[in-house]
Amino acid sequence: MSARAPLRPRRHYRAWRTIPTRWMDNDAYGHVNNVVYYSWFDTAVNAWLVEAGLLDIQHGPIVGLVVETGCRYAASLAFPEPVEAGLTVARVGRSSVTWHVGIFAAGKPQAAAEGHFVHVYVERQSRRPISLPEAWRTALAPLTLPLPQPDG
Repeated sequence: MSARAPLRPRRHYRAWRTIPTRWMDNDAYGHVNNVVYYSWFDTAVNAWLVEAGLLDIQHGPIVGLVVETGCRYAASLAFPEPVEAGLTVARVGRSSVTWHVGIFAAGKPQAAAEGHFVHVYVERQSRRPISLPEAWRTALAPLTLPLPQPDG
C-alpha cells in the first residue's frame, strides 16, 4: 500500500472565504458530516463567481453544472469552529472549469479537507455547453494555477 499524498498547503489557494459552521452541520459522531463539505465547495465557488460579476443566479445566460466532484479528508471539524475555504482554478477548458477547494480550520496551516469541483458551463435555456466568454477567462486568470513545467 502506498503512502497517501499530503493535502495541498495554504499557498496553493488564491482566494479565501470564511464560512461559519452551524449546529446542524455536526453529525452523531460529533464532527461536521462529510456532505457538508460539498456544500462548502459550492458556496466558495459560486460566491466567488457572483462577487466577480460572472454569475447572475436568476437571469444570467450561463450557468454551471457540476459534472464531477471529490473530497479527501484529513482532520475533523466541528461546530462552532469557523472554516476558511481556499479556492483556486486547476484547469480552464473550452466550456469547463476545474476548481480546487481547500477547507481549513480558521487560522490553521494544514487543510482539514480538500476537494475538486468540475463545472461545465451551459446556456441557461438549452442546457448545452457554451464556450467560456473572454471576460470569464480574464476573471479566472488570477485564480488559475500555472501549468506544470517539464523536468530538465
